[in-house]
Amino acid sequence: MEFVLFEILKLVGALGFFIYGMKVMSEGIQKVAGDGLRQILAAMTKNRFRGVITGLLVTTLVQSSSASTVMVVSFVNAGLLSLVQAIGVIMGANVGTTTTAWLVTYFGLMGKFKLIHYALPIIAIGFPLMFSKSNKLRSWSEFLIGFAILFMGLAALKDSVPDIKNNPEILAFLSSYADIGFMSLIMFVGVGTILTLLVQSSSAAMALTLVMCSEGWIPFEVAAAMVLGENIGTTITANLAALIGNVHAKRAARAHLIFNLFGVFWMLVAFKAFVPLTIWLSESVLGVGSPYSGAENVPLNLSVFHTTFNIVNTFTLVWFAGFIEKIVVRMVPSKGDADEEYSLEFISTGMMATPEMSLMEAQKEIARFGSVVRKMNGFVKGLVSEQDNKKVSQTLARIKKYEDITDRIEVDVANYLAKVSQGEMSESSSLKVRGMLSIIGDLERIGDIYYQMSKTIERKNDGKVWFTPEQRNKINEMFDLAEEGLITMCLNLEGIASEVTMEKAQEHETALNIYRKKIRKEHLASVEKGDYNFNSATVYADLFNSIEKVGDHTINVTEGVVGEV
Repeated sequence: MEFVLFEILKLVGALGFFIYGMKVMSEGIQKVAGDGLRQILAAMTKNRFRGVITGLLVTTLVQSSSASTVMVVSFVNAGLLSLVQAIGVIMGANVGTTTTAWLVTYFGLMGKFKLIHYALPIIAIGFPLMFSKSNKLRSWSEFLIGFAILFMGLAALKDSVPDIKNNPEILAFLSSYADIGFMSLIMFVGVGTILTLLVQSSSAAMALTLVMCSEGWIPFEVAAAMVLGENIGTTITANLAALIGNVHAKRAARAHLIFNLFGVFWMLVAFKAFVPLTIWLSESVLGVGSPYSGAENVPLNLSVFHTTFNIVNTFTLVWFAGFIEKIVVRMVPSKGDADEEYSLEFISTGMMATPEMSLMEAQKEIARFGSVVRKMNGFVKGLVSEQDNKKVSQTLARIKKYEDITDRIEVDVANYLAKVSQGEMSESSSLKVRGMLSIIGDLERIGDIYYQMSKTIERKNDGKVWFTPEQRNKINEMFDLAEEGLITMCLNLEGIASEVTMEKAQEHETALNIYRKKIRKEHLASVEKGDYNFNSATVYADLFNSIEKVGDHTINVTEGVVGEV
């Protein structure tokens, strides 16, 4: 058999061509959709059944179950989805990923209309759009060119697979293992799993299986067993990625694994009965001949098997989503409050499919950053009136920990944004990164100010310096005004940038500035009258000036959100 190194490289290169086309196409449509995908997920996942439909639609649109799963995890983190609802979307994503097989089957391997003949004209349409000033048109260009490259890669893949007629020893070799007894069934499930791990894409593994089957390399039952293994392989990839993720990412990945493992388990038991059922569906519903009557019938029969299995598995297990949730929560227990306080909640060290997706995760982390500094306002306010020395010490220690957290979050998010910026980004995404870097700088500075205020209050207590009731009331009033501004800031950080306005934030900033001028004037008058001693006056002035600086940084954050940086 003359299947030398050069021919192996041709096969690997063709597979890489196909995967690259799928990647470019998926990234392009994700950029086109932008925040729209996030809004679809938020609106259509009110229960597990809607979640299934949503997962199917989004995965069909972006041609990547991994991309839709990433978005689902971010919504669980943000509290917009429960884990049960997320499991529904993941189940739907499993059905949605079968659309790639149908595209490959109808427009690449079967049918009179083969897209490979139109690949270059599609590129000709997409190429001029690359030079458009519109980000959306450039993203459409990526999608069209990726779509064309995908089918060019498929054609190259088909041409790179050795002709079985000229290499009958291949079939003889496989036949010795492919009697499809139970052990050979398990073996080829394992082959499908390993293949998916090697190419890092269940869609690419499915395309390769379809090509090998249509060219007569492997019999239909072997291909069906490999498809089952590919379902497992894609979940192992997700679980490996989740090893460096947060607790929510791990739970979502485990749920995906449990779902697919159980599906493959019952299919192994029912395999001998299920395969004839899908062949009957192909013959009676689609009018396609049996896969045993000709290799040209194999791809469509295999696509029917793949889709039918995923649909049956989904609509069987969707009723047990709550049970799956309980299992994964037990498998991946939360570490408690410490898990929430001292590690990035939404960002892992991995990167999302596109810069746009990565920025969604960064936005949620920054919104959490805002809530951290808002809590510090309450801690410092409490110190002003607290008389219990033990509680004062505990609060001071807590403020110090929170200040350390703000430093760590700023560094980690900045490093993450730096990695995102290394990829190809649209102009709007570049502006978002610039705004985010400005925001995290202001948030970290707010944390520093509150920490310095806590040290000022500590020195006041150590020096037995006391505020008058009037001083205490006015400082508390300033903390309350700062709190209102911080609440608005957090809402703006959590919102969609295009819908955020400056008006309310400016109102809070103006109110804080006016009040600070008022009490500063009264303070100077009181100092002249000798209403309180110099030490008390100094600490008092430090505090109300510091709170006013918090207001300055708070308004800067909203400016960063709306792009005024």
